[in-house]
Amino acid sequence: MLLSVRKVSKSFVQKKSFWGSPQGFVRAVDQVSFDVNDGEIVGLVGESGCGKSTLVRGALSLMPFTEGNVLWDSVDIATLGADELRKKRKDFQMVFQNPQTALNPRRKILKTLTEPLEIHGVLEGANKKQSAVEMLGRVGLSESDLDKYPHEFSGGQRQRIGLARAMMLRPKLIVLDEPVSSLDVSVQASILNLLVNLNREVKTAYFFISHDLNVVGYLSQRILVMYLGRIVESGETERVLKSPKHPYTQALLQIGQTKGEKLKGEAPNPVQRPSGCAFHLRCPYAEERCRQEEQTLTDSKPGWKVACWKAE
Repeated sequence: MLLSVRKVSKSFVQKKSFWGSPQGFVRAVDQVSFDVNDGEIVGLVGESGCGKSTLVRGALSLMPFTEGNVLWDSVDIATLGADELRKKRKDFQMVFQNPQTALNPRRKILKTLTEPLEIHGVLEGANKKQSAVEMLGRVGLSESDLDKYPHEFSGGQRQRIGLARAMMLRPKLIVLDEPVSSLDVSVQASILNLLVNLNREVKTAYFFISHDLNVVGYLSQRILVMYLGRIVESGETERVLKSPKHPYTQALLQIGQTKGEKLKGEAPNPVQRPSGCAFHLRCPYAEERCRQEEQTLTDSKPGWKVACWKAE
C-alpha cells in the first residue's frame, strides 16, 4: 500500500476573536480512513470547508493529526526521525491550489525546478538542467522558459510548472489540492488531460482533491465523498457517480449537472455538530432515526461504502 491513512482526526481551537477566549473545538477531520495504491488515481470531493485540505496536509505530514496513523509504503511516519522523514518526502509531493502563490516570484524557473534535486542530493551540474528541460517538455513548455520568472506565464502555465516541480523527484504519489479550481474551463481541460497522460506514462499515483464532482469523475478511478470532516461515501468512481447512494453525493452530482452554485441550506456549525447524521438538516429523506443515530461508513456492496441509514 503506497499511502494508508487510518482513523485520523484533527481538531482546532475555535476562538471568538484574536484575543477572545476559546469558543470550542472544531473537529475538521473526524475518524477518516483511506488507501492509495501504486499508480492509482483517487479523488476526494466535498464542499469548501469540509476538511479536505486539512486531511491531505496531515497525510503528507505538513501538520500533525490529533489522532490516528499515516503509513507511507507501510511505514508509520510517526516512527520516523527528521532525517528519515525528509528522505521519505522525496516519494510524496504536492501541487497546491493557487498557481499565483505556489511559485517564488523572485526565482527563475530553472532554480524552481532544480531546487528539489539539490535538497535531496539528486543529480549534479548539467544533469540537473537537463532533467528540468525534459520535465518542462513533459508538461508542454520549452527550455527557453527556464530563464523566465513566474509572472511571465499564464495561470495554466504556472500550474504546469508546479506539476513539473512535483515530478522532478519522480515521486510515487502526488497530492493535488484543487489544482484547477482557479483556472478557466479550457485551461482546466488541458491540465486534466496532462495529468491523465503523465499517469499513463510514468505510473505516478495521484490523490486529487476538488469540490467539483465532474472534475474528480473525469480523472479518478476511486472516489471519496467528504462532508463535515467525515467520509460519507466511497467506491469505484464510475459506479458511485452513476448511482450515488448517499443523499449528499446525489446533491453534489445534481448541482454539477445543473451548474448550480451550491447546495440548498447551510452546513451545520462544526463547533456544534448536530446529533445523528450531520447531513440530516439538509437531507430531503431524513427521518427520526437520522436525527438521533449516526450511521458509520458501512459496506453497501463489495468495494462500496456508504454512511446512510437509507442507502438501500
